[in-house]
Amino acid sequence: MERAALACYPGELQSRLPSQGLRGKGPAMGLLANAFTWWNGASWGTLFTSSRHGEEVGRDDAGNVYFRHRKDPKRRWVIYEGANDSSRVPPGWNAWLRGTIDELPDQALPTRRNFEQSPQPNLTGTMAAYRPAGSLASKGIRPASTGDYEAWKPE
Repeated sequence: MERAALACYPGELQSRLPSQGLRGKGPAMGLLANAFTWWNGASWGTLFTSSRHGEEVGRDDAGNVYFRHRKDPKRRWVIYEGANDSSRVPPGWNAWLRGTIDELPDQALPTRRNFEQSPQPNLTGTMAAYRPAGSLASKGIRPASTGDYEAWKPE
């Protein structure tokens, strides 16, 4: 299949299928959705500001792109790959975004240890979310009351 190249970030070309448009929403809706929404990714204004006033400092494994302001390096932001969900930012980049560390996470933090698990995004509202025993959404049967419960009665 033939690929089209779209300039999205300064100095970079991203390739996408022509039929997908931006963010995979279809050719026309992708452009319109990107103009008027912020929750499905960066809007035109964010991309323009990032290219004009921002300096790309890095990317994470999820494809998120991190920027800092050229004149004021304390101003930092991220352009998410996909939907805007801050729980998808790894802990090191989160510390950098909030100003907890000044250096980039690759330089300021120790290497990852074998026993450390990879960070996971917030699973609330998905089928992978935690459901305790007795929850209406879980498949188990709620345990019977143990007899230590006494209903409140108004006086």
